[in-house]
Amino acid sequence: MADLEVVEICAGAGGQVLGLEQAGFRHRLAIELDENAATTLSENLEGSRGLLPWSIVQRGDVADPEVWKPSDHEGIALLAGGVPCPPFSVAGKQLGANDERDLFAWAVEQLEFMQPKALLLENVRGLSLPRFTGYRQHVLDRLQEFGYVGEWRLLHASDFGVPQLRPRFVLVALQEEYAPYFHWPEPAGEAPTVGEALLELMSANGWEGARKWAKKADKIGPTIVGGSKKHGGADLGPTRAKRAWAQLGVDALGVADEAPKAGDTFEIGPKLTCEMVARIQGWRDGEWIFTGRKTSRYRQIGNAFPPPVARAVGEAISGALKKRGKPREREVPEEDPIYRVLRDHGDFMTATQLAAKLNLEAPELEHRMTLLGRDFHIEKADGDSTVAYKLGAFKAFTGQDDHERHELFLQHRAKIS
Repeated sequence: MADLEVVEICAGAGGQVLGLEQAGFRHRLAIELDENAATTLSENLEGSRGLLPWSIVQRGDVADPEVWKPSDHEGIALLAGGVPCPPFSVAGKQLGANDERDLFAWAVEQLEFMQPKALLLENVRGLSLPRFTGYRQHVLDRLQEFGYVGEWRLLHASDFGVPQLRPRFVLVALQEEYAPYFHWPEPAGEAPTVGEALLELMSANGWEGARKWAKKADKIGPTIVGGSKKHGGADLGPTRAKRAWAQLGVDALGVADEAPKAGDTFEIGPKLTCEMVARIQGWRDGEWIFTGRKTSRYRQIGNAFPPPVARAVGEAISGALKKRGKPREREVPEEDPIYRVLRDHGDFMTATQLAAKLNLEAPELEHRMTLLGRDFHIEKADGDSTVAYKLGAFKAFTGQDDHERHELFLQHRAKIS
């Protein structure tokens, strides 16, 4: 297992790339749709200062067989990725399986063709909410069918030395041979405050207020929001986030071109530069080059998986693949009870039967059926006194040639990020 190769999908600008490289993995391939982010990857992985000597960055839609063929990478150590977040984000409509940007279920299906020893997928906290319990259970079911043991865990970047909260919902799955040896990484200690992390950069142009500012910015920062091409420009997030940044003396309405200069004064405080945002995301100065204009660079940085978190999870996966440590019992995953009952029954069940079996009142049952119906086709049959339900197909794109995702993707490609 000395050669820990990884294929990474939806690689973005390389936060997970860098973290996995630092954990001992080597990228065979990194696929990214956004041209600017792909250029950043190429600059760091293939350029004169690159980590690897051959071309590994592929540009385009990761689900397009003309871009790459998963079956060409059968038996690789790790399939990893940060598939698009908007389908699950609480800031969006949480369309889940009905969002043309959703590639989570598709990524899981690639295990059938690639048979990697491990899978790592990360997404926003929204995927951990009750709204997606059925979606998550379907993913775990598919993993089991492919011979993998999967677990979810909400990880906070601040537990790994990153000066922001940034919760990320992480799925790790391993072949049954390796799964007992996987242990989630333990917190690495107290993270620096925003002021501690940025004092050097804030002082770079001789601003006299830097030390006073750093004392005010004495907390962990809110989650950096990179945003999408569909909405807005480069700023640090929605109204609530802007208020939280203001309390730290940061003007979150935009991103600065350079650090404040001698004599500068501010009503709220200075804006952050892209370099400062990268520091808050866990990048160290000089270890990664971001290409493109300011707004693009900010989005690349803001949408990334913090490298220290990726490294910690990567090291845990590496340890499992090398069978280090003591085996452990797997965690029992939370299940959507309605999904489980309908899945196991396999036929129509009346609302009365479901309510009695699950000890649910009619309004709660109807609410949960509505949530489940957002990600699954639910067949309904009206009886004399009650309605009956049957669990149908999963709505998500998993590779179907006739799925509506293809047309919607082409329509919105310029705004997908």
